Amino acid sequence: MGQTPLVTDVEELLDTTDATGVAEAVRDGVVDAADVLAATAARFAERNPVVNAVIAERLDDARADVEAGLPDGPLSGVPFVVKNLGAQIAGLATTHGCSLWTDAVAETDSELVARYRRAGLVLIGLTNTPEFGLNASTEPLLHGPTRNPYALSRSAGGSSGGTAAAVAAGIVPVGHGTDGGGSIRIPSAMCGLVGLKPSRGRVSTAPLHTLFASPQSVAHALTRSVRDSALLLDIGAGPVTGDPFVVTPPERPYVDELNADPEPLRIAFDTRTPSGDDMHPDCVAAVEATASLLRHLGHSVAPARPAYPFEDVLLVLRTFFGVTAVARVDNRLAELGRTLRDDDLEPFTRVVYDNAQGVLGSEVIVALQALERAAHRLGSFFADYDILLTATVAQPTPPLGLLDVTDLESMSSKAGKYSAMTGAFNVTGQPALSLPLAHDRDGMPIGVQLVAAFGREDLLLRVGAQLERAQPWSIRPMWPARS
Repeated sequence: MGQTPLVTDVEELLDTTDATGVAEAVRDGVVDAADVLAATAARFAERNPVVNAVIAERLDDARADVEAGLPDGPLSGVPFVVKNLGAQIAGLATTHGCSLWTDAVAETDSELVARYRRAGLVLIGLTNTPEFGLNASTEPLLHGPTRNPYALSRSAGGSSGGTAAAVAAGIVPVGHGTDGGGSIRIPSAMCGLVGLKPSRGRVSTAPLHTLFASPQSVAHALTRSVRDSALLLDIGAGPVTGDPFVVTPPERPYVDELNADPEPLRIAFDTRTPSGDDMHPDCVAAVEATASLLRHLGHSVAPARPAYPFEDVLLVLRTFFGVTAVARVDNRLAELGRTLRDDDLEPFTRVVYDNAQGVLGSEVIVALQALERAAHRLGSFFADYDILLTATVAQPTPPLGLLDVTDLESMSSKAGKYSAMTGAFNVTGQPALSLPLAHDRDGMPIGVQLVAAFGREDLLLRVGAQLERAQPWSIRPMWPARS
């Protein structure tokens, strides 16, 4: 994205510019924040019933926020949504997609949400998510399925699928997501968006205590442009007092990485999954086309495959998804003063919960050791290469109902296919960026994934911006939605 064109019509502004552009228009007095919110409310009324992206709205409170005067931040006046998992907005119940939390109304904002408010973002609601984020498709029994505006019969991905659909459908220009196994990158790939998973610890999870308890999970955003992702990372990154570890801060703001092309880089590309399975031909073609483009841009690009620590990755993800579910549910039941009922959890979540009941403390330590071992093993690949290029998802976007949490056999045999390319980098803690650089033969978006060494979000954003300049994608919302 270059300089924002002068657009005075609010509807056209929301269709042709990203969040940075909307904020510039508000700051320059070209449009008014109240008018932007009014247009957003109208879009919400029209579009949300179709895609089921936002499951708890606060439009009246948002109007009051605007009327009271927004902070003079870098995204002042931009409407924004927060995922219903891993964050909280005061006055709304963060349900995690689970009926146990339908009345758990937050009294305060989480730290990241408070940072978004200080940046001037206008919070309009919470977005749909699968129960505890355990599915690569957003189809919780509690809130119903989120539909992909590129094809309403298809998944919007998961677990940040509600945010992805809200941004892709043009309800808001940008939104929050979390990523524990691909949950920012997968829905970004399926909905034609930019999705960056930062390095472990880059963004504080306070007041949630998850940096050790759920070490594969991180938070950031789903956006239409690379510059929006960079700006939101500048807003959201950094520790709070008491965080157990601090990641080395960048040398300069992330938005400053976008101004110049990177130096020639050593880039590897791989067209097989970590387990060695074939990708869909359309996904292979997207990777190969991007490799060719990067070579044309002056980089050294060659096929090369990391020694994926496959068994360690599976152990870490299985252990921490399980024990986190047990701790979350048992703590909630203690608050409610009752035992677990048969209808409290979805069938798939119940299996995850039950299987983790007998996990010993020593087994958690073994999983943490596997996490470190995987990080060292996979991290060593980046001594020889600056970037690894893969597909974000190895298969085309699935139809709704394929990843059915009530069909345990289907979940067991199919769910892993849609997170095969992403989960390893949650375990290693490395940053990974999904870019909407291709489409499949049905016209559905395909994401390509760039991965860098731990702490090198700056490099990913620099390369992402270069690719965006060389092969721009449309940031117009996919609306009307396709049936």
